[in-house]
Amino acid sequence: MKTWFTVEPLEPDTWAINEYGHWEETHCYLLAGKDRAALIDTGLGVSPICPVVRSLTGLPVTVLLTHAHWDHIGGLGEWGEAFCHTSEVAWLSGHFPLPLAAVKANLLREPCDFPEGFDPEDYAIYAGGATGVKDGWTVDLGGRRLTALHTPGHSPGHLCWWEAGRGTLYAGDLLYKGKLDMFYPTTDPAAFLTSVRRAAALPMKTLRPGHHSLDVTPALAGQVLTALETLARAGELIQGQGIVPFDDFFIHL
Repeated sequence: MKTWFTVEPLEPDTWAINEYGHWEETHCYLLAGKDRAALIDTGLGVSPICPVVRSLTGLPVTVLLTHAHWDHIGGLGEWGEAFCHTSEVAWLSGHFPLPLAAVKANLLREPCDFPEGFDPEDYAIYAGGATGVKDGWTVDLGGRRLTALHTPGHSPGHLCWWEAGRGTLYAGDLLYKGKLDMFYPTTDPAAFLTSVRRAAALPMKTLRPGHHSLDVTPALAGQVLTALETLARAGELIQGQGIVPFDDFFIHL
């Protein structure tokens, strides 16, 4: 049977768990400390992620979300508790901002060789709730500490997870090589700019994106910031502009 997830060791105690078989090319990240592990995002939910995590660590796992969009919350039902920003707790408690039909349309938008046993008719949006956190909240894994940075724009409660001890930013959908979306009703281009400015000011050594290529550097934050500031000065950082191309990314307004 074909393996759906691809696991890439990033450090001896850190792994990317990838879904390269889907057009979203989502990344989840597993970080192991001395006492517990953190799983940042849970992917599409078309194949169980828990067995993959358990093949890598036997530590207790804390599930952390960058945001509550469908492509990051798919595996939440496999875990007992998850943490997201307080403003998106309702999305995970039966008030998701998109109907199931729209989510399925996105999931199936491009042809995909889904894993054996997956039936789109059975696909559902997680509604089991989550625990809300705010900017500055921290989790200690034992020798590794992660801090929640509220970076709205892509979604109202988008979080980046900052590991100051290693200078690593787990950026979710704020920064990656691809199409940076800020065109739908729950996005905010001006807030996105402020959030990128905050990320670019960090003493970042490593950038971990939420989608597509893992081959990114902290310089991407500055490049996206320059692009957004250029659009803002021209009065074009507003929704309705369409897709604006730059060297390594697109901005979708």
